[in-house]
Amino acid sequence: MQLNERPISSATAHSICDQPLPPTPLPMPQDISTPPVNKSNQVGKIKREFAWRVAPNLLISFKYAWAGLYYAFRTQRNFRIHVIIGSLAIALGIFLDRNAVEMAVIGLTVGAVLAMELLNTAIESVVDLTVQQAYHDLAKIAKDCAAGAVLVAAFAAILVAGSILLPPLIALVQELAMS
Repeated sequence: MQLNERPISSATAHSICDQPLPPTPLPMPQDISTPPVNKSNQVGKIKREFAWRVAPNLLISFKYAWAGLYYAFRTQRNFRIHVIIGSLAIALGIFLDRNAVEMAVIGLTVGAVLAMELLNTAIESVVDLTVQQAYHDLAKIAKDCAAGAVLVAAFAAILVAGSILLPPLIALVQELAMS
């Protein structure tokens, strides 16, 4: 059983499956490139009534992105672990005086792992929303594959960090041991 799966009784699963689906949202307009004018928003108060609407400006887009990062950091243990390990790898690279190209490779690798973890969180949330609390084989496959993508990125990051940081770290330890 995965960490995010909750066992449910067959009676609960049956009652969940028998419930009608929630009403569908309002139909999406053909052109969503500009949000419809809402008179309550004209006072300068920005509301996000529907998640599918395009943000009215770039600043609001960044606000939504930061909200996603904050959510992942606050709720996802693995995201916090990746942030800490990535920060340590960058700090170690600075301490070992790695060149700009090596630091860029480390930074891009850390960014790739964090991006994969965010995508994993998004996929898990959408799958959970879709199947609610019922078990479905395809939901399990989607969640497992997303988690596998994070694992592949994490292994690649270990290889990158090991090849860039380990040789100078070993040389430093040997130098300190001889003195």
